[in-house]
Amino acid sequence: MSVKIQGLTKVYGTQKAVNKINFEAKKGEVLGFLGPNGAGKTTTMKIITCFIPQTEGKAEVCGFDTTTHSIDVRKQIGYLPEHNPLYKDMYVREYLNFVGGLHKLKNRKTRIDEMIEMTGLTREQKKPIGALSKGYRQRVGLAQAMLHDPEVLILDEPTSGLDPNQLVEIRGLIKNLGKEKTVIFSTHIMQEVQALCDRVLIIDKGRLVADDPIEKIQLRVNKETVVQVEFLENCTAAQLEHIAGVKRVESVSKRKWKLVADLEQDVRPDVFAFAVKNGLTMIGMEKEVSSVEDVFQQLTGQ
Repeated sequence: MSVKIQGLTKVYGTQKAVNKINFEAKKGEVLGFLGPNGAGKTTTMKIITCFIPQTEGKAEVCGFDTTTHSIDVRKQIGYLPEHNPLYKDMYVREYLNFVGGLHKLKNRKTRIDEMIEMTGLTREQKKPIGALSKGYRQRVGLAQAMLHDPEVLILDEPTSGLDPNQLVEIRGLIKNLGKEKTVIFSTHIMQEVQALCDRVLIIDKGRLVADDPIEKIQLRVNKETVVQVEFLENCTAAQLEHIAGVKRVESVSKRKWKLVADLEQDVRPDVFAFAVKNGLTMIGMEKEVSSVEDVFQQLTGQ
C-alpha cells in the first residue's frame, strides 16, 4: 500500500479534529477525500505530508512512518496545499528550477520542460508568478508537486480557481496520473468526484463515515431500485404492477411512470418484455441512481 492510516487522531485542546480514522490507498488509485468545512480533511493531509504530527495513531507512506522517517516520506510525496504557497516575485521557470534544486534533481531542465508542457504553462513560463491568474498559479503549484516524480500525490482543492477549459485539462491530467501513482485529493465539486475517483472517503466531525468504491458509494442512500419509464401509448398502473419484481407503481405524468422494486432487483429487462408483449412503444427508460452529492448530504447531515 502506498498510504496506510491506522487509528489516526489529532487533538487541538479539547477538540478532536481527526478521530481514529483508518484507510489505505494503493498505487494506481484516485481517492476522493470529501467532507464539510472543518471536518478534518486538511488536517489529515497535513499529517500524511509531515507538516504536523498526529496525537495518536500511525501514518505510513510507501512503507515509511511519517513520525520516524519524515524525510523519506517527503521524498515520496508531491503536495499541493489548499492555499497554494508560491514565491510571487519569481518567474515560473525560475521557481520550478528552485524547487528542483531542493529535490536535488539531476535531470532538472528536462523535467521542468516536461512539467511546463504537461500543466499547460508554456506560454506563461517566462512571466513572474505574481502576474499570473489564479488558475495559472494553481498550475504552477501542480507542476511543483509533480516535479520530482513522486509515488503519492496529495492535492487539496487542486481545481480551485480554474476556468471550465482548464478544469477539463487538469481533470484529465489527474486521471492519467492516477493510472500509475496514488492520488488523494479533496474537492467540493461532486461532479469532479464522479468523473475522477476510483474510491471515495467521506469524513465528518473528524470521523470517517464512508469508504467505498465510486460505483458503490451511491447505493448507500438507495433503499429501493426505481426505474422511470415512458410509453407513447396509454397504459394503467394495474397493468404495470404485474411486471415481475415491481412492488409499487407511481404516476409521474399521463404516460410516464416510476416502477419501484427491491434494491438488488433490475426490472428493466422485464419492463421491455412487457412493452413488446402489449404492443407499447417505449420512448424512454432510466434507472434512478443517487448522486455522490446525495450521499454526502445524508452522511454529513447537511
